[in-house]
Amino acid sequence: MPLRSPIAKRQRGFTLLEIMIVVVILGVLGTMILPNILGRPDEARQVKAKQDIGAIESALEIYRLDNFNYPSADAGLQALVENPGDEAPNWKDGGYLKKLAKDPWKRDYIYLNPGERGEIDIYTLGRDGAPGGEGPDADIGNWSE
Repeated sequence: MPLRSPIAKRQRGFTLLEIMIVVVILGVLGTMILPNILGRPDEARQVKAKQDIGAIESALEIYRLDNFNYPSADAGLQALVENPGDEAPNWKDGGYLKKLAKDPWKRDYIYLNPGERGEIDIYTLGRDGAPGGEGPDADIGNWSE
């Protein structure tokens, strides 16, 4: 039986979790910094808005699974961070998001829950802050591709 040196016993590789964390950090840095270097900040903001909306939509789906409905229009997205009371009998301790993100133009994301249809809208009005628009001024929502 070959003896291992003390140095060989201490050497370890990286775990899958450590590698995944590094990849996520590089991805976040890439979406925030690289487009500014390349002169495409509007496209970077649109990508960030789509990612934020996707994260909010995922949190809303978990909320709905726990509480059988999406948050009411009155409770809004704040129900993902703070318990809305009787409306959410199975609200998860700690919430569904640590905090609500602002859109890349420093405005709140808009949440609409028309009720009976069971569909929700999460969106931002884009760079210009007005409905409609094209390019960087276009609305970006969970209906966007």
